[in-house]
Amino acid sequence: MRILVKVGTSTLAYATGCLNIRHVELLVKTLSDLKNAGHEIVLVSSGAIGMGIGRLALKGRPEDMPTKQAAASVGQCELMYTYDKLFGEYNHTVGQILLTGSDFSHADRKENLENTLHRLIEMGVIPIINENDTIATDEISVGDNDTLAAMAACSVHADLLVLLSDINGLYTKDPHKNPDAQLIPLVTEITPEITAQADGAGSGLGTGGMATKINAARIVMRQGIDMVIANGARPEALYAIADGRAVGTRFQGKSK
Repeated sequence: MRILVKVGTSTLAYATGCLNIRHVELLVKTLSDLKNAGHEIVLVSSGAIGMGIGRLALKGRPEDMPTKQAAASVGQCELMYTYDKLFGEYNHTVGQILLTGSDFSHADRKENLENTLHRLIEMGVIPIINENDTIATDEISVGDNDTLAAMAACSVHADLLVLLSDINGLYTKDPHKNPDAQLIPLVTEITPEITAQADGAGSGLGTGGMATKINAARIVMRQGIDMVIANGARPEALYAIADGRAVGTRFQGKSK
């Protein structure tokens, strides 16, 4: 099975912006083991700006574009160094791909991207994708890595997209504010009610929220791709998700 996993900043880094070593090591170990089992793995990783914030000792997420881009430049180096080192310990090779929105909207560039991704997978490499935050502006940015992951999942013809976040899945209400909120285990259609339940912002260091995840589900479901939202604090749950067991919220692709 070809699995694309997107991991958010809240999973990779503490609120300080510094690397959450325990989470990242467990994520890499689990993905490496799934690849050893025969699955094809693609990783979409947030965290460049967040880790740059920590490295540069900034007080919070920058408001101005040049500082965001500077933080991304510094953080991306640390992020890929970490992945290369950890995946290398399990004898897996990684490749970096940085994208902007125009890479998907421009026909020739989209074809080049898809050819590269497929060849990397054929060669046994784990592609690690992130938005090119060092040059992306409002005009060419995808805007969030949930949407980027959905677009990449369609490009590589993934069987499954998994969004690892700081929440267990989609709830009937905001579980941070409503203790009676109930997890929705299965979604077969993005209805107005489902969209209404997705209001709210993401973490302080990231840009995503439940609304971007619902938009990602809408994109991949149209292509017959299943999507799962699960808690990134437990990367080992990927084993159960790959086996089709109930974890988090599964959005069922239209052709299923």
